Amino acid sequence: MPPKLKILSTTDKDFDSQFKLLLERELQDEQQVASVVREIVRSVRSGGDASLLRYTNELDRRQESSVADLEVFDFEEALLGLDKSLKQSLMTAADRIKSYHEKQKMSSWEFKDDMGNSLGQRVIPIERAGVYVPGGKASYPSSVLMNVIPAKVAGVSEIIMVVPSPDGFVEDVVLAAAAIAGVDKVFTIGGAQAVAALAFGTETIPRVDKIVGPGNIFVAKAKAMLFGEVGIDMIAGPSEILVICDGLTNPDWIAMDLFSQAEHDERSQAILVSTSVDFLGEVQASIQRLLPTMSRKDVIAASLAKNGAFISVDNMDEAIELVNRIAPEHLVMSVENPRNYLSNIQHAGSIFLGRHTPEVFGDYCAGPNHVLPTSGTARFCSPLSVYDFQKRSSVLECSIDGASQLADLSFQLATSEGLDAHALSAKYRASKK
Repeated sequence: MPPKLKILSTTDKDFDSQFKLLLERELQDEQQVASVVREIVRSVRSGGDASLLRYTNELDRRQESSVADLEVFDFEEALLGLDKSLKQSLMTAADRIKSYHEKQKMSSWEFKDDMGNSLGQRVIPIERAGVYVPGGKASYPSSVLMNVIPAKVAGVSEIIMVVPSPDGFVEDVVLAAAAIAGVDKVFTIGGAQAVAALAFGTETIPRVDKIVGPGNIFVAKAKAMLFGEVGIDMIAGPSEILVICDGLTNPDWIAMDLFSQAEHDERSQAILVSTSVDFLGEVQASIQRLLPTMSRKDVIAASLAKNGAFISVDNMDEAIELVNRIAPEHLVMSVENPRNYLSNIQHAGSIFLGRHTPEVFGDYCAGPNHVLPTSGTARFCSPLSVYDFQKRSSVLECSIDGASQLADLSFQLATSEGLDAHALSAKYRASKK
């Protein structure tokens, strides 16, 4: 039976406590997960290919004899054999994603100060990126495009893609997306062992400079554990959607928007905030009617029952306040004149304005990236972008006169810190010889 979502109201005396509980989603035992991941990471670091192969065969039910057997060489062929219509859709989406991300490219710059010194910033791409593409419960060609294309736009020299392959099976559409996006190598490995292999390198898997892409809790924990050994994009949690509606959108549309994220995982979260209590009832009726028609109805039902909610607010100011408290991964503003509220939204991963802008467009083909901060991290984190694949070096070249002037400043500051070598290194340049 379809779940009846809990309804909270900002007028309830215990609203704050109930709201806090809503955001504290139950996760797997963190200590147990951390212990398992720590052992996998340690084993792959010391054992290389042998450990990686052992974990892959055991956890993905494979029977391969070497890690070399886990590399896919014919992903270009998957593209050639793909349904023509699907191929065109992937290519169109890739073009749109590329066009959007090309506007994010940063350039190097330089200027001269009034002392005659040259100061600047050099922007260069990282050399090698590892892209983790989820697999198992579903196939995600869209994740291939979203993770790889920004890296290509940034100018990354080599992109290594890893994707879990339970029982040795990978959807052709995922491999086709890899070909379209420009992946250099594909390995059918997943889990914490794949993250460790990319971070340290093995006899077969190249070591990368940064790992991007979402995965399950074991993948997320491995990325967190290995940050510093390798760069990462973010720690991605379960999917989230927050819909703000004034009660004038078709309730079936809103119900399906909530389903679109709930169907990812039982731990996903879908919340609807509205200024109309009657509208919340209409959406509940749509959920009751539409859910039985969904192929992933059991997952959706579990997600909505555990983590979903309706919230009644008195006005849009209260709605925006809740947005900034939640800092959602996806924010859908299904209201009249949504741009009127945009400047007041401080925390959200991706914002969808208007009744005709569902979150699903962002998942696939609109252009902005769908790899987004979750679990409130939009307070300080941003969507995956070209910036994640470019690094910056500061550049300084002093003139003789400029060095002399900076020497006096540096000498005084270094002396105040008690660092004699610093002070003398500066003082030597004061003589202009």
